[in-house]
Amino acid sequence: MEEVTLIELPSLKVLGIRQHGPYRMIPELLSRIFGFVMKNHLTVTGMPMFLLREESKEKAMEADRTGTADVEVVVPVTGEAPYEAGISSYTLPGGKMARIIHRGPYETSELSYQKIFTWIAENGYHVAGPIREIYYNNPQEVKPEDIMTEIMVPVEKA
Repeated sequence: MEEVTLIELPSLKVLGIRQHGPYRMIPELLSRIFGFVMKNHLTVTGMPMFLLREESKEKAMEADRTGTADVEVVVPVTGEAPYEAGISSYTLPGGKMARIIHRGPYETSELSYQKIFTWIAENGYHVAGPIREIYYNNPQEVKPEDIMTEIMVPVEKA
């Protein structure tokens, strides 16, 4: 398993879609945002991300089970995006991030999450914003064991 590192991340201009529902809607939202990008001839400048706002594993599991999860996907872009209901253009803040790479199916990411949260607590930090999952490849195009997800947690000293 990868080690946790601390990095400084710049802010990013992103397009985002945010809805409430189960986490399984992430691929559908990503498809919608990439369709918008293509239709409007915008340039993608980074990998797609999911922003996780539930504050604990238990809250995330309950929100997913009840279909009330706060689900937002974003993609970094350049260019001016026209208005479209449900899609927003904004600057995603940068800052200090605890970071780990998870390799394998999304369903097996619990150990990576445990490792990063243990590291945060042991190093005197606390979570300072939405957790980011950055998707480096498409699970429909690679074997499950080859899926690569970067998990970044914004942190501040406690």
